[in-house]
Amino acid sequence: MAIRMPRIIQARQILKRSLSNGGSTPASMDIPKGYFAIYVGEQEKKRFVVPVSILSEPRFQQLLHQSEQEFGYNHPMGGITIPCSEDVFTDLASRFGAF
Repeated sequence: MAIRMPRIIQARQILKRSLSNGGSTPASMDIPKGYFAIYVGEQEKKRFVVPVSILSEPRFQQLLHQSEQEFGYNHPMGGITIPCSEDVFTDLASRFGAF
């Protein structure tokens, strides 16, 4: 458990930086407490609202790292953008119990 803590902290820092860059938009108002919005897709981006508990999943942390490498902290959609296909993300998220 102690081995994963630095990755969880890093994932939370990425989330905080990304959210601080996006500002407050009307779309962000419909997100329940304990959840956050991300955009997924290779060409067309689709918005998903997922629980923050997904941040502790190592595979999701890998996706965040890929996102950081591709977009840095300035995401084009104003929120976190995950650079994978929608099908791959929905499969992973359902395994994590996010849907």
